[in-house]
Amino acid sequence: MSDTRLLRVPGMSCDHCIEAVESELEAVAGVESASADLETKLVAVHGSALDDASLRAAIAEAGYEAE
Repeated sequence: MSDTRLLRVPGMSCDHCIEAVESELEAVAGVESASADLETKLVAVHGSALDDASLRAAIAEAGYEAE
């Protein structure tokens, strides 16, 4: 069963930001895809058995903070 999580990442300001966040999230176990929207500052993460702490850690690894 697939799950979707939305996380707000207000520090994203350019395409490089999006690429960094999506790349780190897609390396997390269970994540099938991640899609960031620069205008809304939201990241949609799709996958199964998604762990909120792991998702937030991946965003931190990219250099950003999730709200």
